[in-house]
Amino acid sequence: MAAVELEWVPETLYNTAISAVVDSYGRARRRDIRSLPENIQFDVYYKLYQQGRLCQLGSEFCELEVFAKVLRALDKRHLLHHCFQALMDHGVKVASVLAYSFSRWCSYIAESDSDVKDKAIQIGFVLGGFLSDAGWYSDAEKVFSSCQQLCSLHDEMPHWCRAVECCVRLLHVRNGNCKYHLGEETFKQAQSYMDKLAKHGQKANKAALYGELCALLFAKSHYDEAYKWCIEAMKEIKVGLPVKVVVDVLRQASKACVVKREFKKAEQLIKHAVYLAREHFGAKHPKYSDTLLDYGFYLLNVDNICQSVAIYQTALDIRQSVFGGKNIHVATAHEDLAYSSYVHQYSSGKFDNALFHAERAIGIITHILPEDHLLLASSKRVKALILEEIAIDCHNKETEQRLLQEAHDLHLSSLQLAKKAFGEFNVQTAKHYGNLGRLYQSMRKFKEAEEMHIKAIQIKEQLLGQEDYEVALSVGHLASLYNYDMNQYENAEKLYLRSIAIGKKLFGEGYSGLEYDYRGLIKLYNSIGNYEKVFEYHNILASWNRLRDRQFSVTDALEDVWRCNTGVLLPLVHQAANHETLGKADALAIGLCKVHWQVPQRVNDLEELLRNFRLEVETQQWESSETLLPKN
Repeated sequence: MAAVELEWVPETLYNTAISAVVDSYGRARRRDIRSLPENIQFDVYYKLYQQGRLCQLGSEFCELEVFAKVLRALDKRHLLHHCFQALMDHGVKVASVLAYSFSRWCSYIAESDSDVKDKAIQIGFVLGGFLSDAGWYSDAEKVFSSCQQLCSLHDEMPHWCRAVECCVRLLHVRNGNCKYHLGEETFKQAQSYMDKLAKHGQKANKAALYGELCALLFAKSHYDEAYKWCIEAMKEIKVGLPVKVVVDVLRQASKACVVKREFKKAEQLIKHAVYLAREHFGAKHPKYSDTLLDYGFYLLNVDNICQSVAIYQTALDIRQSVFGGKNIHVATAHEDLAYSSYVHQYSSGKFDNALFHAERAIGIITHILPEDHLLLASSKRVKALILEEIAIDCHNKETEQRLLQEAHDLHLSSLQLAKKAFGEFNVQTAKHYGNLGRLYQSMRKFKEAEEMHIKAIQIKEQLLGQEDYEVALSVGHLASLYNYDMNQYENAEKLYLRSIAIGKKLFGEGYSGLEYDYRGLIKLYNSIGNYEKVFEYHNILASWNRLRDRQFSVTDALEDVWRCNTGVLLPLVHQAANHETLGKADALAIGLCKVHWQVPQRVNDLEELLRNFRLEVETQQWESSETLLPKN
């Protein structure tokens, strides 16, 4: 009987027995409790948690042997997260204690038999995986590093396979903790082990490794490379691959497609990730919330802002229900919701909800991590953007100046963190320059604002090209500065028209950002007395408003996932199944086809369709298909 049932059926004999054991809990009883099967033993500990006896629970969980046994109760993992987070919030540093104990144990058994070390590695994978899932990346890194050291003690094929898996896990936690330089070294180590296996005729699947590399490159804003490696990861999807790996590859590939403005591919990828995570893990699982955050990212970038807010809220609700408290996963969900709420309410000026979530994110991160941690850069940036807008609408000059100065301090801090992590020539650094440009405009420091905007545009153009969305944003902001504050109308007009052209090309006539460019042009033409153009752009703005009213008629983005999931791949299946085009089929399409083939029970008619087309799914044929990779 699951521990969660303790809340609902306390009158059962089983729960009465659990309560009796807990009531008589003491030092003498601890040995008896530890002899129980792991499910029953966990239920005793969960009862301690429910009764608020965290000191006693902490003394149990801080013992590596006890916690390793509790981890075997896989069906109660979400309840274990509740207990664990409560201990961390209570000040019991159970994550650090367990990581330290495991590291000491690995040092102690370094000269032991291979079987002893293999057992330790298995325990380390489970312990490190739990700590990683719970967001305690530094402690998980310590565990996986100890496992890696044990693997390196034997130069044999089975240990090379374990070492590859260890590197993948280590790369994941280093990505999560923003240790990108170490992550790159970890990837190289994994490649060296892969090469050793290949020389001995063994081939390890690279989907998870390439997916993590894609995440690393994406975080560093190396978007071309991230896109390239996401395609390589999709090519590695095979029948029988763990669902978690498939979901994570789909998520990373979707994000890489979003920033490359391959929105149709991004939509297919993330909708399948959401569907697969919901089907396999359930609607309250952290992995499902991971996919929702990336779905929200997609929706925000395709200008479906209202739905992105709803999706981000759902993801936050799941993470709070699983982790609660001061947890890094909860903090990142707060931040994502804060930014989407800020964009959604930009026209109305109602930023209370956005500010609440931004401050919650910063509060949690500063409680957990050092004050110079890179994760603070984006959350501080979001809060600064919100404070600037609140200041602009404030009628009290003293309050306005205070808010603008606070926003300035936050932007500067974010800029320094980004430059330290990524250097000057990086998209993230350019974004912070652009944000400072907007702020200086609000502070009436126009020359400084112009300098920041130009610097942002130059970096973005060199990295992303002349017609990227990020370039359009900065161009529009510089146009606003020239138009409203510097009376450089000719320059402003050229920049507005350029911003509009990029926005229409990427998002269509109903793109939300066009409103500010259209209003800017109306003001500009009024200023120079060109009333024919004023009338023209009033009509364009009215047409835009009507188009916005009709756009995004879907009332629930999640319902859209369930409704279209079974049919969205059929054109791709036809393409991949066509004998004449199979050699040139897009790797992303083929990867998605393999995802569907992996879970044929989801779409019986798709399985029949594939059979009719005689689509080969053997590993050799998938790998022999020619794929056109993007040129950097």
